[in-house]
Amino acid sequence: MKLKRANNIIKRFLLSVVFVSIFNAELAFTELNKTNEIVSKNSTKQAHLDADFKQKLIQTIKRADESFYDEFDAKVWLFEQAKRLEKVAPHIPENERWEILRLVHKESKKFDLEPMLVLALINVESAFDQYAISSAGALGLMQIMPFWKKEIGHPDDNLNDIHTNIKYGCAILSLYLKKEKQDTTMALGRYNGSRGQYWYPQRIYKAMRKVWRR
Repeated sequence: MKLKRANNIIKRFLLSVVFVSIFNAELAFTELNKTNEIVSKNSTKQAHLDADFKQKLIQTIKRADESFYDEFDAKVWLFEQAKRLEKVAPHIPENERWEILRLVHKESKKFDLEPMLVLALINVESAFDQYAISSAGALGLMQIMPFWKKEIGHPDDNLNDIHTNIKYGCAILSLYLKKEKQDTTMALGRYNGSRGQYWYPQRIYKAMRKVWRR
């Protein structure tokens, strides 16, 4: 009787082991299928994003002008800065990011400025917010004070317009560099209204080191 009872216990134990093994195997198989589905979906999504990115890059290169040495130069610069800008300013629309990069390069070269310096300045001034307004009333990407419209532009100019704002900002920075005999630190201080102090230029240089490297 004791032997029979022992055999029954062993059989039940073995059956439970087999059942648990089968259950775990089915669970693992289900999880594997789910993982494969997720990977497949992510791969498809990434492929779509890559294709979209390439298309936007090609479109921007076509719109780029003589500010680039050639098409290859435009492709390399725009590709690298687009990736950086996406990380720094994911809140702004993708088309807007491409437009900012194209215009920063164009206006920087027109006014003999380093594009990376201008990108760092925009990063610090407005975090790439086209509609940013300071407590002093400065507007847009490069935080232009409205009085500049009388000095270098037209009273009807819209300082929230991306192209207009970047053009004004580059013109002003170029003017300050000439006044300061190409001393970038002093020119940046003048741009910010803190000439002779170093905290603002240091913020720009920090942005260049961390993000907008050449």
